[in-house]
Amino acid sequence: MIIIGLILLLAAVIVGVVGVVDNTGSAHSLTNDFSVFGYQVTGSTGTLFLYGIVVGAVAAFGLSMLLAGARRNSQRARHARRELKATRRDTVVGQDDVRPAAAPAQTAPVQTAPVQTQRSWRHPFGGPTAGPTVAPR
Repeated sequence: MIIIGLILLLAAVIVGVVGVVDNTGSAHSLTNDFSVFGYQVTGSTGTLFLYGIVVGAVAAFGLSMLLAGARRNSQRARHARRELKATRRDTVVGQDDVRPAAAPAQTAPVQTAPVQTQRSWRHPFGGPTAGPTVAPR
Protein backbone atom coordinates (compact mmCIF):
# COMPACT_ATOMS: atom_id res chain seq x y z
CA MET A 1 0.00 0.00 0.00
CA ILE A 2 2.85 2.37 0.83
CA ILE A 3 4.65 1.59 -2.43
CA ILE A 4 1.50 2.30 -4.46
CA GLY A 5 1.12 5.61 -2.61
CA LEU A 6 4.73 6.56 -3.33
CA ILE A 7 4.32 5.68 -7.02
CA LEU A 8 1.17 7.83 -7.26
CA LEU A 9 2.87 10.72 -5.45
CA LEU A 10 5.88 10.53 -7.79
CA ALA A 11 3.59 10.45 -10.84
CA ALA A 12 1.70 13.52 -9.59
CA VAL A 13 4.95 15.43 -9.06
CA ILE A 14 6.17 14.54 -12.57
CA VAL A 15 2.87 15.63 -14.15
CA GLY A 16 2.98 18.89 -12.18
CA VAL A 17 6.54 19.72 -13.19
CA VAL A 18 5.89 18.89 -16.86
CA GLY A 19 2.68 20.95 -16.81
CA VAL A 20 4.45 24.01 -15.45
CA VAL A 21 7.55 23.76 -17.68
CA ASP A 22 5.68 23.06 -20.92
CA ASN A 23 3.24 25.95 -20.47
CA THR A 24 5.68 28.83 -20.18
CA GLY A 25 6.68 31.44 -22.70
CA SER A 26 4.87 34.01 -24.82
CA ALA A 27 2.78 31.40 -26.63
CA HIS A 28 1.08 30.41 -23.36
CA SER A 29 0.49 33.81 -21.75
CA LEU A 30 -2.80 34.58 -20.04
CA THR A 31 -4.98 36.58 -22.42
CA ASN A 32 -7.65 37.73 -19.98
CA ASP A 33 -7.17 39.53 -16.69
CA PHE A 34 -7.23 37.08 -13.84
CA SER A 35 -7.33 38.21 -10.21
CA VAL A 36 -7.62 36.50 -6.86
CA PHE A 37 -8.55 38.63 -3.82
CA GLY A 38 -7.56 41.73 -5.76
CA TYR A 39 -4.15 40.35 -6.76
CA GLN A 40 -3.61 40.38 -10.51
CA VAL A 41 -2.20 37.10 -11.77
CA THR A 42 -0.03 37.66 -14.78
CA GLY A 43 2.28 35.33 -16.61
CA SER A 44 1.64 32.09 -18.38
CA THR A 45 -0.78 29.21 -18.03
CA GLY A 46 2.09 27.29 -16.43
CA THR A 47 2.23 29.87 -13.64
CA LEU A 48 -1.50 29.56 -13.12
CA PHE A 49 -1.15 25.77 -13.05
CA LEU A 50 1.61 26.09 -10.42
CA TYR A 51 -0.68 28.26 -8.26
CA GLY A 52 -3.34 25.59 -8.59
CA ILE A 53 -0.87 22.92 -7.44
CA VAL A 54 0.07 25.01 -4.40
CA VAL A 55 -3.57 25.61 -3.47
CA GLY A 56 -4.32 21.89 -3.86
CA ALA A 57 -1.36 20.94 -1.67
CA VAL A 58 -2.46 23.37 1.05
CA ALA A 59 -6.00 21.95 0.88
CA ALA A 60 -4.71 18.37 1.13
CA PHE A 61 -2.55 19.31 4.12
CA GLY A 62 -5.50 20.98 5.84
CA LEU A 63 -7.71 17.95 5.22
CA SER A 64 -5.06 15.60 6.61
CA MET A 65 -4.76 17.76 9.75
CA LEU A 66 -8.55 17.74 10.15
CA LEU A 67 -8.75 13.95 9.83
CA ALA A 68 -5.80 13.43 12.21
CA GLY A 69 -7.48 15.63 14.81
CA ALA A 70 -10.79 13.80 14.44
CA ARG A 71 -9.04 10.44 14.81
CA ARG A 72 -7.20 11.61 17.92
CA ASN A 73 -10.43 12.85 19.49
CA SER A 74 -12.22 9.58 18.76
CA GLN A 75 -9.33 7.61 20.28
CA ARG A 76 -9.47 9.77 23.41
CA ALA A 77 -13.22 9.28 23.71
CA ARG A 78 -12.89 5.51 23.22
CA HIS A 79 -10.17 5.36 25.87
CA ALA A 80 -12.29 7.42 28.28
CA ARG A 81 -15.30 5.13 27.76
CA ARG A 82 -13.14 2.06 28.33
CA GLU A 83 -11.69 3.56 31.54
CA LEU A 84 -15.17 4.50 32.78
CA LYS A 85 -16.43 0.98 32.13
CA ALA A 86 -13.45 -0.53 33.98
CA THR A 87 -13.93 1.86 36.89
CA ARG A 88 -17.62 0.98 37.16
CA ARG A 89 -16.79 -2.73 36.99
CA ASP A 90 -14.15 -2.34 39.72
CA THR A 91 -16.61 -0.39 41.87
CA VAL A 92 -19.26 -3.11 41.57
CA VAL A 93 -16.70 -5.83 42.34
CA GLY A 94 -15.44 -3.84 45.32
CA GLN A 95 -18.96 -3.49 46.75
CA ASP A 96 -19.37 -7.25 46.94
CA ASP A 97 -16.46 -7.47 49.38
CA VAL A 98 -17.87 -4.85 51.74
CA ARG A 99 -20.20 -6.26 54.40
CA PRO A 100 -21.93 -4.37 57.19
CA ALA A 101 -20.33 -4.69 60.63
CA ALA A 102 -23.47 -6.03 62.30
CA ALA A 103 -24.71 -8.64 59.86
CA PRO A 104 -28.05 -10.26 60.74
CA ALA A 105 -28.01 -13.91 61.71
CA GLN A 106 -28.49 -16.35 58.87
CA THR A 107 -31.83 -18.12 58.72
CA ALA A 108 -32.67 -21.37 57.05
CA PRO A 109 -32.93 -21.04 53.28
CA VAL A 110 -36.43 -20.75 51.93
CA GLN A 111 -37.41 -23.48 49.46
CA THR A 112 -39.02 -22.11 46.32
CA ALA A 113 -40.49 -23.83 43.33
CA PRO A 114 -38.41 -23.65 40.14
CA VAL A 115 -39.35 -20.73 37.94
CA GLN A 116 -41.00 -21.78 34.70
CA THR A 117 -40.02 -19.61 31.76
CA GLN A 118 -42.00 -19.36 28.59
CA ARG A 119 -40.49 -20.46 25.33
CA SER A 120 -40.15 -17.85 22.61
CA TRP A 121 -38.55 -17.55 19.22
CA ARG A 122 -35.55 -15.89 20.87
CA HIS A 123 -35.23 -18.51 23.62
CA PRO A 124 -36.57 -21.80 22.18
CA PHE A 125 -35.56 -23.79 25.29
CA GLY A 126 -36.81 -21.22 27.76
CA GLY A 127 -34.84 -18.22 28.87
CA PRO A 128 -34.63 -15.36 31.29
CA THR A 129 -37.23 -13.29 29.48
CA ALA A 130 -40.76 -14.16 28.61
CA GLY A 131 -41.04 -12.53 25.21
CA PRO A 132 -43.55 -13.05 22.43
CA THR A 133 -44.01 -16.59 21.18
CA VAL A 134 -44.17 -15.56 17.53
CA ALA A 135 -41.50 -13.93 15.40
CA PRO A 136 -41.91 -10.19 14.72
CA ARG A 137 -43.04 -9.13 11.26
